[in-house]
Amino acid sequence: MFESLSQRLSTAFSRLTGRGSLSESDVTEALREVRVALLEADVALPVVKDFVARVKDRAVGQDVVRAISPGQMVVKIVHDELVTMLGTAGVELDLNAVPPVPVLMVGLQGSGKTTSSAKLAVRLKKDKKKVLLASLDVYRPAAQRQLEILAEQAGVGSLPVVMGEMPVTIAKRAMEMGRKEGYDVVILDTAGRLHIDEALMAEVAAVRDAVKPTETLLVADAMTGQDAVVLAREFNEKIGITGIVLTRVDGDGRGGAALSMRAVTGRPIKFLGLGEKLDALEVFHPDRIAGRILGMGDVVSLVEKAMENVEVEAAEKLARRMEKGKFDLEDMLSQFAQVEKMGDLKGILKMLPGMGKMTAQIDAAKLDGKVIGRQKAIILSMTPKERRNPDIIKASRKRRIAAGAGVQVQDVNKLLKQHQQMADMMKKVGKMGNKGLMRSGLGGMMPPGFGPFGR
Repeated sequence: MFESLSQRLSTAFSRLTGRGSLSESDVTEALREVRVALLEADVALPVVKDFVARVKDRAVGQDVVRAISPGQMVVKIVHDELVTMLGTAGVELDLNAVPPVPVLMVGLQGSGKTTSSAKLAVRLKKDKKKVLLASLDVYRPAAQRQLEILAEQAGVGSLPVVMGEMPVTIAKRAMEMGRKEGYDVVILDTAGRLHIDEALMAEVAAVRDAVKPTETLLVADAMTGQDAVVLAREFNEKIGITGIVLTRVDGDGRGGAALSMRAVTGRPIKFLGLGEKLDALEVFHPDRIAGRILGMGDVVSLVEKAMENVEVEAAEKLARRMEKGKFDLEDMLSQFAQVEKMGDLKGILKMLPGMGKMTAQIDAAKLDGKVIGRQKAIILSMTPKERRNPDIIKASRKRRIAAGAGVQVQDVNKLLKQHQQMADMMKKVGKMGNKGLMRSGLGGMMPPGFGPFGR
């Protein structure tokens, strides 16, 4: 989402970081570029003005003058002010109330409320919470049935639909069911509109007054742009929100909504929706997002993603084989599966420090999920004996494998070459022992040829 903004800021700072000293005019020129970059990213004008003023006050002060690397110091100041703009820390849901805790989901139609409700239920379920989902959308055809299906997929409870009931009655019935059946959290998915209107606000306000929600989360599309700020202000003033859920963060939006909404409302962004899958909801961490914007990467999120998705047993098995210097095509297949579970490969690479500057190269490498899928197909077209002993794969076997996987023989050759490179690398790591494995880091998980330039 922040790629365009990140590239513009990198260009602006590249003129500063190479200089031994900075004048006020240098800083002013760089901040002019920062101002334009933020405005082009759809950040609200008042937010931009305030941000640039705060950065300039610090950047032309003694901190930068005395710094060993003034250019880097300016980048740090911008980073710190971005964190301040976005909120100083990640904020989880407040569930410290007598169960069932009501959570009200509000927003416009098409913003992703229903899917976000199910995603939130999945997240709470992981925290051992018993969750009930209830749809208050009596206007959109099949909306209530949609939430029922999502609840079933998420493995959480859903409120039975009673035709003809109005939203406030549904909300009260959901809370009553929550009390009787021992639910910890009741998530109420309200109806949306194409635009904010008085009828929408009155209905949501009536539901709020009826159930007195502990959390009222505004679900907003990150690709909305400047309208998102107006949306956030209206809902905060008329309903009173406690937090924001940004959806479609993995899209091509310019990121201004994320940078503006918290500054305008004073309410924290609590979650980011990063895809259609029900587990694609992350806690919003301002410092990590600021790092991504400035091309510093987000190693902490990357490690957390790996810990959530990498199977410990499979990793330990591979580690034992590496210690013996063994790495066959079965192991390579297992590695592909582990990387695949972590999600979009381009997104993973862009979390690494410095990769933000290589966006064009990463995009040019076309590292989509089909790449791994194709390589898995090649390995799966081999016999178990061939996977364990790649050396026996000669010309005739390569032709058979290529035909089975629907690829060319050169694709099979390329995979075998990558396997040999990985096997050689694993032998070296094995000789280093566990310390060597730790030093190899994420590179040990990535197959050769999957970096921006290949290898």
